[in-house]
Amino acid sequence: MRYFIYLLIIIAAALITYNITYLDFDNLLTGDSSTALIGVFSSACVIVLMSILLVSRNIQKKKRGK
Repeated sequence: MRYFIYLLIIIAAALITYNITYLDFDNLLTGDSSTALIGVFSSACVIVLMSILLVSRNIQKKKRGK
């Protein structure tokens, strides 16, 4: 399961870099740029959520060990 979480984090990071190439910083909220901005934010959310999941699983392992 841990490797799957890391795989999701890597895929999300790759999607962030891909979507950044489509951003038009002059008009962020029009056309393809708005879609890319949504993709960047959603990929960032995936990274944050998977990081929280990893930390909570580590806390759970430590709690069971005591």
